[in-house]
Amino acid sequence: MRLSKKATCNSHGQDSSYFLGWQEYEKNPYDELRNPDGIIQMGLAENQLSFDLLETWLAENPDAASFKRDGDSIFRELALFQDYHGLPAFKNALAQFMAEIRGNKVNFQPNNLVLTAGATSANETLIFCLADPGDAILVPTPYYPGFDRDLKWRTGVEIVPIQCTSGNGFRITAPALEEAYHLAQKRNLKVKGVLVTNPSNPLGITLTRHELNLLVDFIDAKGIHLISDEIYSGTVFTSPDFVSIMEVLVNRNYAGTELWNRVHIVYSLSKDLGLPGFRVGCIYSNDGRVVAAATKMSSFGLISSQTQYLLSAMLSDEKFAGNYIVENQRRLKSRREMLVGGLKSAGISSLESNAGLFCWVDMRHMLTSKTFEAEMDLWKKIVYEVGLNISPGSSCHCVEPGWFRVCFANMSEDTLELAIQRLRSFVKGICSGGKNNNSSTKNSSKNNSRRKILSKWVFRLSFHDRDQRER
Repeated sequence: MRLSKKATCNSHGQDSSYFLGWQEYEKNPYDELRNPDGIIQMGLAENQLSFDLLETWLAENPDAASFKRDGDSIFRELALFQDYHGLPAFKNALAQFMAEIRGNKVNFQPNNLVLTAGATSANETLIFCLADPGDAILVPTPYYPGFDRDLKWRTGVEIVPIQCTSGNGFRITAPALEEAYHLAQKRNLKVKGVLVTNPSNPLGITLTRHELNLLVDFIDAKGIHLISDEIYSGTVFTSPDFVSIMEVLVNRNYAGTELWNRVHIVYSLSKDLGLPGFRVGCIYSNDGRVVAAATKMSSFGLISSQTQYLLSAMLSDEKFAGNYIVENQRRLKSRREMLVGGLKSAGISSLESNAGLFCWVDMRHMLTSKTFEAEMDLWKKIVYEVGLNISPGSSCHCVEPGWFRVCFANMSEDTLELAIQRLRSFVKGICSGGKNNNSSTKNSSKNNSRRKILSKWVFRLSFHDRDQRER
C-alpha cells in the first residue's frame, strides 16, 4: 500500500550538500586519538566554547539540577502534565534574558511568548499561522539550508529568494525586495511575508538600521508580515551592536499599530547558551491571534517541564546571565580571529563579520571555473582530501559560486588549528601545482568511489536550485 504524498515527496531538503556533508563526516569522524585522519566537522553551527560556565553554575546550584525547591524535591510536580502555555517562571526569565541581550532597549511581555521545541518548530509554526499552501515567503540569500525543510516541507509554502550579492557585502536592498516580490507575483504566488535572520546565518553579520528600516517600509507598503529570526542575537561579539526589529518599531512609534501586530520574532537558547539538545525555542508576537493559534500548535512540540524549571533558575540568576553573555561573546571573538587569521595565512579571505558561530569564506579564486560545478568539485576535495566538512554556498542558495560557510565554535582550539593546517597544506599544494600532502589523502583512492556516489545527488540538487531561481 502506498504511503502519503508527504511521506514520499522529495521536498525535505535532506539531499542538500549541507546535509550530505554531515553524512560523510558521520562515516569518518575525526578523533584526536582514535581517528586522527578523519573528517573534522566544520558544518555544524554549535557553540561549545562556554560549557564550563554552565557546568560551574550547575555545580553551584544543585537544587535546580536535582529538581528541588528550597531543598525539597519537586520531581513529582514536574513529572505530571503541564499546561502547554509553559511555566510562568520560565517565560518570565526568558523574556528578561531576551531583553538583556538587546541591552534592555526593548521589553518583552511573557504573555506574548509561545514556547516551542527549538527555533525549527518556532519558524514552522509561524509559517502555519501566517500562510497557506501555495503562498510565498521572501527570504534573503544566502540563507540557512534548513529553511527549505523548516518553512516549506510540511506547510506547502514556497520560498522566493531576495537575491543579495557580494557587491555590497550581501546587504538587502530595496530593488532586491521589489524584484523578489514581483517574481513571486509572476509565479502566481501570494506573498505573505518576509523572513530574515539577524544576525545572519550563514553570513555572520547583523542587519543595519538602514536594512531594518527598509524591511519595515516594505512590509508596510505591501501589507505583509515580517519574521525576524534572532537566535544568534547573543553571539554579537564586536561592533556594530545588534539591533532587534522590535527596537526599530519602538523608535519609529509603531507600538500598538496594525503593523506592530505583523512583526514576529523567533528566538532560541540553542546558539546563545549552546543548548541545542535542550530544544528550547519561542515565538514572540504582539498579535493575540497568532499567540493563541501558535500556542495550540505548540502542543505538538513542547519543552519538558524539567527543562523549563532548570533554565528558569539559571536565567533568573542575573549575575550569571550578564557575565555569561559578556564572556561568551569574548570567546567567540577570539575564536573567529583565530580562524580568519589562519585562513588569511593560507591566502583565503572572509566576509567581515561581527556575530555568529561561523565565517562566510571566499574561495572563488580556488575554483577552476566560475560555475557551481567547479564549486562542487572544490567542496568534494575539501571533504575527502583535506578532511573538512564545510558548507558550500550553493547549499545556502548563494547566487555566486565559490563561497563557503565554515564553523569555528563546535571544536577545541587544537582541532581548529589542525583544520587550518590541513587547509593551508591543501592550498599550498594547489599553488605549487603539486599533490596535496595532507595525511588524509592516504585514503584518496577509497574516497574517489564515495565522491562518485555523492556527486549525482549534489549536482542534481545544485542544478535544481539554479533552475528554481531562474524561473
